[in-house]
Amino acid sequence: MTIKYTQDHEWVLIDGNNATVGITHHAQDALGDVVFVDLPEVGKTYAAKDAAAVVESVKAAADVYMPANGTVTEVNEALRADPALANSDPLGAGWFFKMTLSNPAELDGLMDETSYTSFAADAH
Repeated sequence: MTIKYTQDHEWVLIDGNNATVGITHHAQDALGDVVFVDLPEVGKTYAAKDAAAVVESVKAAADVYMPANGTVTEVNEALRADPALANSDPLGAGWFFKMTLSNPAELDGLMDETSYTSFAADAH
């Protein structure tokens, strides 16, 4: 499994044709305390860069974008019940959705951890 990062501060855990998507530590830190999430519809197909979910905090609301073309296969119901998981464990229990990738090669242009860390540091 490989983890990649988007310029919109999502992480993507890639496992063959499947991926799990969530927001990064940087994103949750910038948002503050997450109070609500609107998760995508299971079975719906999205294009890359489509807004698939919404995360709301006490400070702001932000879209969570599809990292590539694909179909949502599962959403994190635990996150819907306890949105604070996006703050306490954004790279683990706070994942947003899982998807089947139409073309995994679309993710080749995303950043690795080293590149994303540098990118996020410059975003402050």
